[in-house]
Amino acid sequence: MADIPSTSPALPFAYTARPWVLAETNYAYAKGNPYEVAVLPLGATEPHNLHLPYATDTYQCDEIGERVCAAAHARGAKVVLLPTMPYGTETNQQEFPLAMNVNPSTLALVIRDLLGSLVKSGVRKVVLLNGHGGNDLKPVLRELFDKTPAQLFLCNWYQVAADRYPEIFVDAGDHAGEMETAMMLAYRPHLVEHEADGKLTADDGATASTRFEAVNRGWVSITRPWHLLTTNTGVGNPHPATAEKGRQTTDVVVERLAQFLVELSAAKVDDRFPY
Repeated sequence: MADIPSTSPALPFAYTARPWVLAETNYAYAKGNPYEVAVLPLGATEPHNLHLPYATDTYQCDEIGERVCAAAHARGAKVVLLPTMPYGTETNQQEFPLAMNVNPSTLALVIRDLLGSLVKSGVRKVVLLNGHGGNDLKPVLRELFDKTPAQLFLCNWYQVAADRYPEIFVDAGDHAGEMETAMMLAYRPHLVEHEADGKLTADDGATASTRFEAVNRGWVSITRPWHLLTTNTGVGNPHPATAEKGRQTTDVVVERLAQFLVELSAAKVDDRFPY
């Protein structure tokens, strides 16, 4: 547990919670230590091949968010991590049981309402830390651009270290593949299912091609019907994954995002912000 920053006012009790984690922070601390930046992680509840838990995206957001905010806090950033939203957009996985869907329009309204609470609390810099590919949030930033005094930033955390993936992974994969499996082996290994011989309880994450070359080559995009695209929801081979690969990925993400949060916390919001 971290100590209270030296700049914080003295409190009449021993404070051992992590003050950058809102779920652990109490009002006695929060009312005397205003935050500059709020980080809102967005996860999902959906199947991840046969070996990873439904909350994989949410667990990863928890881990990345806590580590990034801890590093930024240690460097002086006035940052707070909000609880991770455990539901995301699953319209293309509805043929699988308990893929818990929140429509894009509904998700946008929830984000808007939460922004209202942050603005009323004096927070003007907000980072959406997204951990689910089905959450298409850039339109939310565009729609809210002139409707809130909050300055919004979007980070799909799994893209932050993508330039390093070729040296870390055989193939990072798209969903429940090597990268996500490595992250779970590193931070929630007890939730990764294995066979008796130690092999992952997972298929190889092979995917089907559409009948259209333009779609297969990425010239035209569709909302992929996951039950036709995959066998057991996995996209990408998870079997080469190791915990060390997950830790390597996290180290890159934390270093890059923590520095951003430090700079964002210190930045003055004026007529030229963020330029």
